Amino acid sequence: MSLFGETQPTEPAKPRSRRRTAGWVSLIAALVLALGMSFIPSPYVIEQPGPVFNTLGTSDHDGTAVPLITIQGATTYPTSGALDMLTVSVVGTPDSRPSWAEIVGAWFDTSRAIVPLEAIYPPSVSVDQQNEENAAQMVDSQQEAIAAALTDLKIPFTTTATVGVAQVADGSPATGILQSGDLIDSVNGTAVTTVDGLKAAVTANGDAAPATIVITRDSAESTVQVTPKAGDGGAVLLGIGAATTANYDFPFTVNIQLDNVGGPSAGMMFALGIIDQLTPGELNGGQKVAGTGTITADGTVGPIGGIRQKLSGAKQSGATVFLAPSTNCDEVVGHVPDGLKVFAVTTLSDSLTVLNDISSGTNTDSLPTCDTVQAAG
Repeated sequence: MSLFGETQPTEPAKPRSRRRTAGWVSLIAALVLALGMSFIPSPYVIEQPGPVFNTLGTSDHDGTAVPLITIQGATTYPTSGALDMLTVSVVGTPDSRPSWAEIVGAWFDTSRAIVPLEAIYPPSVSVDQQNEENAAQMVDSQQEAIAAALTDLKIPFTTTATVGVAQVADGSPATGILQSGDLIDSVNGTAVTTVDGLKAAVTANGDAAPATIVITRDSAESTVQVTPKAGDGGAVLLGIGAATTANYDFPFTVNIQLDNVGGPSAGMMFALGIIDQLTPGELNGGQKVAGTGTITADGTVGPIGGIRQKLSGAKQSGATVFLAPSTNCDEVVGHVPDGLKVFAVTTLSDSLTVLNDISSGTNTDSLPTCDTVQAAG
């Protein structure tokens, strides 16, 4: 009995040992697989808070700190505090995509967003083309911001319109003749200032003979010949996408110096920074205010992308007030960092009302916030 009793416990030990070995093998295999997956590029990029720029402060230009907004030829006044514009940084490009390990890390970080690669870099557009487009949008937004600021201050300026080539369809009549960025001055001697005007001139030409088109390319004027083709419904087409661009002649010089930042989303904050310099007192009451939104010459504030990352960036930079486009409120509600109050604005005038109340110490509880906008909508 004693011998049997000593040997009896040893019998089930073997299956347990095999199970233990199998478990370790599975764990090691899983770790090796996870390690391997961590180096495999994902089909996503990561959006995260980018640098914050004070439109009342300075920016780096070739290693030197320069005023972000400089006004020459007009009386300016001292400013203080901050009117911060926010940016979003994108981690990853089509040639250097984030690994799955980076994607997993971003998943658990509320300040970051995982976005399909194609949403940021469309397959039909190269990275260089995307950067050029973003740079062009930044230049346009700066001009619109100056126009909006001067409109609000009732400072007169002149506006002219030009029609530009946005794109040329492959195999179209304009292929090899017109190119993106060309300005169309006239068709058969008729001045062109609107897209509708261009369509009318091309239709009048018909598809039986070449149209004589005067263009401006790289500041040089030239004349080209393009024979339109008949399209559906009796339309006559050059095969281009065209857009009207407003050109402004301001009574003084406003220079906005901001390197390596693209897109149109800083327009509203540029306009506020310009107004602050051109008016006595401190527009923000000396406080740190952040915001975002596109702007048009009439002061309309438009939606932007990456607003949740910009909210996080504002909080990280120490802002307590945030001006957000009303059209972005559905992305804002439920995602506002503690200590940050978000006001919903639809116009430049709305933003100035918020800043005036903050500067004067007026209670701001009655002003629209994204919560109240969503509740009313």
